[in-house]
Amino acid sequence: MANTTAELEALLMQRSLTDPALVAASEAAPDFRILPDATVIKIGGQSVIDRGRAAVYPLIEEIVAARNAHKLLIGTGAGTRARHLYSIAAGLRLPAGVLSQLGASVADQNAAMLGQLLAKHGISAVSSAGLSSVPLFLAEVNAVIFSGMPPYSLWMRPAAEGVIPPYRTDAGCFLVAEQFGCKAMVYVKDENGLYTANPKTAKNATFIPKISVAEMKAKGLQDSILEFPVLDLLTSARHVREVQIVNGLVPGNLTRALAGEHVGTIITAS
Repeated sequence: MANTTAELEALLMQRSLTDPALVAASEAAPDFRILPDATVIKIGGQSVIDRGRAAVYPLIEEIVAARNAHKLLIGTGAGTRARHLYSIAAGLRLPAGVLSQLGASVADQNAAMLGQLLAKHGISAVSSAGLSSVPLFLAEVNAVIFSGMPPYSLWMRPAAEGVIPPYRTDAGCFLVAEQFGCKAMVYVKDENGLYTANPKTAKNATFIPKISVAEMKAKGLQDSILEFPVLDLLTSARHVREVQIVNGLVPGNLTRALAGEHVGTIITAS
């Protein structure tokens, strides 16, 4: 196994990038976390933002108060408007990459709206290229807003079936948390967390406070609260090994989750 940069470089020049020895050598260095004290919050588009003032204003107040004690990266979902766009584009037989661009435009709009609502508190929205300035915003005001849609655009990986982009805002926010090495990932939805069935339509649905990815898949729940690819991203992650889903319509839930409390459902990598 390579122990020096020179040895790793030699392997990189001589071997395939998927060579086992090269992969093992690249694992030798200790992990480096870029923003280990920050938490990523994903605010659902359909579950929160689309509900308007009644849902968004209390959450805004909670975020403003929470940033006094926490560093927050606030990602936005797309929601109902994106679903409308998807339905039209899918009917036109457009590919997943085009739908990805359309969905991103709505998540961008939601980020812009949250940015305007939080502007008087000094909290700004940044575009994908502006993510390099995140440390500056966190140092100054402890919070920043970004669009949750990953910028795959036309390079979106095709879905196994259909044309709906498989990597959407749940995945995009998780990837930001993982790549920055953040300490936590919290999804703000309109349900208390994961249930054995859809609690909106099934009266006998049972709440699940904690579950692993393997258990979710075994129970057929892999696409019931988060986008399916997020589970695979979670199992392969180095830093973010669990996520929490909380009900953002209940005042105080986000604050409690940021403080480390078990509020909703925790999904673990293993």
